[in-house]
Amino acid sequence: MNKTLAKNLLHTVLLPLLGGLLCSQLAVADVAPLSVSGNKILAGDKPASFAGNSLFWSNNGWGGEKYYNADVVRWLKNDWGSTLVRAAMGVDEGGGYIQDPVGNKNKVKAVVDAAIANDMYVIIDWHSHKAENYRNQSIAFFQEMARTYGGRNHVIYEIYNEPLQVSWSGVIKPYAQAVINAIRAIDPDNLIIVGTPTWSQDVDIASRDKLAGNNIAYTLHFYAGTHGQYLRDKAQTALNNGAALFVTEWGSVNADGNGGVANSETNAWVEFMKTRGISHANWAINDKAEGASALTPGANARGGWANNQLTASGSLSKYIIQNWPKQNNNNNGFSATLQAENTSAQSGTETQATTDAGGGLNVGWIDNGDWLSYAGTPLNLPQTGNYRIEYRIASLNGGGNLNFEEAGGTPAWANLNVPSTGGWQNWTTINHVVHSNAGTHRFGIKANRGGWNLNWIRITKVN
Repeated sequence: MNKTLAKNLLHTVLLPLLGGLLCSQLAVADVAPLSVSGNKILAGDKPASFAGNSLFWSNNGWGGEKYYNADVVRWLKNDWGSTLVRAAMGVDEGGGYIQDPVGNKNKVKAVVDAAIANDMYVIIDWHSHKAENYRNQSIAFFQEMARTYGGRNHVIYEIYNEPLQVSWSGVIKPYAQAVINAIRAIDPDNLIIVGTPTWSQDVDIASRDKLAGNNIAYTLHFYAGTHGQYLRDKAQTALNNGAALFVTEWGSVNADGNGGVANSETNAWVEFMKTRGISHANWAINDKAEGASALTPGANARGGWANNQLTASGSLSKYIIQNWPKQNNNNNGFSATLQAENTSAQSGTETQATTDAGGGLNVGWIDNGDWLSYAGTPLNLPQTGNYRIEYRIASLNGGGNLNFEEAGGTPAWANLNVPSTGGWQNWTTINHVVHSNAGTHRFGIKANRGGWNLNWIRITKVN
């Protein structure tokens, strides 16, 4: 998020809510607690899945550590629609936790604190291929994390990234059980994820000899350029055996991080995860010159990336994350998206092709007093409560302001300033939260001040 956007969001002027609506607010609600039931991960009491990003190794001097900051986390939430971020703390490699425990731990805490502030789930990842050699250090680290963050629903413990081709029952499981027991002595219920043999591919083997304890999931990693149907078959076996899976790392390229995007296999994997409700984090937010990096070399260390600063794999992962089913992102289950161009009536605006992820049309040429009505697409809000209203906007100069209202203008619920994004096709997402009565609503948007484009509006129930 750029400074202009942050400033405008902080200085948003909220109108009194009419028609039984209470006040609006800029803060979003806490996330639902995660738990495991059979082979499903639940948010609250409902099956859920989440989509987001993994940061690169945190190791000093490796290049990816510059993205371990609150601005990047905020940008991923607001621009990409990410509901999950993974802090991949390097352990035993050069510049990792073993050499610099304080420095690496502080990087992780910066990400965790930012995720909590932005109501995202956050994975604290012990990013090692030989974690069993560092059991005592792992236990001490996760005990500290549990004492610090165990009361937060946002936090997920990933206690082993990618074991090598070692025994599950003889090597990985004893290590994992010891770390789990140490965490559970402090934090009785936050989700714990455990790596599986062969770079977290042999989930079927782990599913036949499960760990003891509650709310435990098993790590599955794939790279679409290398891993195909045979690995999905192994994952399906694990699900059939009652193991909950979590894809804490995946890529659309080869397993070595290079090569081009494998579109067909990526689509097959996305469909597999979507239909089975499996959460995932794409590897990686980094600007290293390799196919798996989401960013081109030199991309800003504080976010604010234009579309031309995303690699092919970064553009694809952003599109997948933005379009992940949002009804699973909260405990109440409701989310709906209105494409801006699908109005039943409008005044003063025009449409144009958009370069935003997903393509299609956006509404533009918005001037003072113009309006958009979506009365022809009534939405039935299931509960009285808080709803997050998100707007996908682009604006060369900023200074705009919009009303969120019932179609026809009454009631006018709340307004929101529109910041500069630096271009008419440089897209970002802004939002506010309103309190609404249950029932059928026909929404509309009015431009109090113009000078911005609109691609879509999303309404999501929050706690």
